Amino acid sequence: MPQIYFLCTGNSCRSQMAEGFARQYLGQQWRIASAGIETHGLNPRAVQVMAEKGIDIGQYHSKLIDIDYLNSSDLVVTLCGDARDRCPVTPPTVKKQHWPLPDPAQAQGSEAEILTVFRQVRDEIERRVQALV
Repeated sequence: MPQIYFLCTGNSCRSQMAEGFARQYLGQQWRIASAGIETHGLNPRAVQVMAEKGIDIGQYHSKLIDIDYLNSSDLVVTLCGDARDRCPVTPPTVKKQHWPLPDPAQAQGSEAEILTVFRQVRDEIERRVQALV
């Protein structure tokens, strides 16, 4: 069974959303996980905008990169430059993709403006995960 790993800095937004979409679109055909180079906790706005798509990530939690899982993955997707640059070295058998997406947790403005950024990032992640299918 192929294995995919979604990585970002804190495993709080982008990689969690990617994991949620992958579980929906790739389902039982893949082993799916996400992690960060640090743990920042699950962002409640990520949970909120994923729920709008009918995907519950509310029980997910922020995790550090598991080197064994990383090295045994078929595909590693980094969702920010920090994760790409600081990700541990992987064997040449591990395919890598980089999705340079803005960090919605850094969005500023009113709550509506911040949620708009979260939705834009969410929708781009969904498109990219669907393209993996």
